[in-house]
Amino acid sequence: MPTRLPPRRRAVFVSDVHLGSKHCHAAEFADFLGGLRCDRLYLVGDIVDLWWMAQRRAAWGNAQHRVIEALHKLRRDGTELIYVPGNHDRPIRRFCGLSLPRMAIRRRAIHVTADGRRLLVTHGDDYDGITHFGGFQERFGDWLYYRILTGNQLYNRLRRRMGRRYWSLSEFLKSRSGAAERYINRFVQAGIDDAVRRGLDGIVCGHIHRAGLLRRDGCIYANDGDWVESLTALAEDPDGTLRLLAHTGETLAELPPTGILPATLSHAA
Repeated sequence: MPTRLPPRRRAVFVSDVHLGSKHCHAAEFADFLGGLRCDRLYLVGDIVDLWWMAQRRAAWGNAQHRVIEALHKLRRDGTELIYVPGNHDRPIRRFCGLSLPRMAIRRRAIHVTADGRRLLVTHGDDYDGITHFGGFQERFGDWLYYRILTGNQLYNRLRRRMGRRYWSLSEFLKSRSGAAERYINRFVQAGIDDAVRRGLDGIVCGHIHRAGLLRRDGCIYANDGDWVESLTALAEDPDGTLRLLAHTGETLAELPPTGILPATLSHAA
C-alpha cells in the first residue's frame, strides 16, 4: 500500500523553537519538519536561542542536529525559507536584507495569502514596550515561568513513559492566571493595531508562547505558538485557508478564505 503524503501547504509559520535551550522540544519539531511539504516556510524568530546559549550551557544533541538537517532538506526540495529574527536570536538581525539561494533574512515581511489578504509577519517583541510593565513583578514572573517550564518537561516525560500524548501543563496554568490573560490580550491588541496602522489585513507573530487564530474587528490575529509549551504551527492551504496545527498535524483552529484572488506570496515590509 503506497505511503500517503501529507497535504501540501502554501506557507507554514513557526517560531519560538528556542533551539539550544533545555526546554526546547527539538525531537517533536524535527518530526514535524520531516513530514512537512510547503512552498514557503517562515521562521518567525527565536528559532535558535542565542541568549540562552550565551548565558547557560547549551542543550545540543541528536534531536537538534535533526532539526538543522530537516531545514536543509526542505530547502533542497524547493521550499523557500524566510527568517525573521526575534529577541532571543537578535544578533541575526544584523544580516537582515541578506538573500541566499532559497533563503532570506528579513526584519519583518508581508505575506499575501492566496485570496489576497496581506499579513504582517513579525516576531512580536517590538510590542514589549506596550505590553510589559517591568519592575519586580515582571522579574519574578520570568523566574517563575522557567520553573513552570521545567515542571512541564518532567511531567510530560512521565506521560511519555505511560504512553500518553503531550499535554501542556504550563499552558494550563497560564490559562488560569488573570494577569497572564490580561497581558496576552494587550499583546493581541498591540499586534492588531500595528497591522491596521500599516493598512494590512492582519498579523502573524509569535513571542508570547500562546498560539491563537482569530479575527477581531475585521483584522486577523494569528500567533503560531511555540515549541517549548504549545508545540504548534500556522499553515496556509492552497486556497488561502489558515490553520493552527498541533505538532501531530491535527487542526486546532481555522479561518476560511474570503475568495480566491491572484496573489504572490510576499515581499519585505
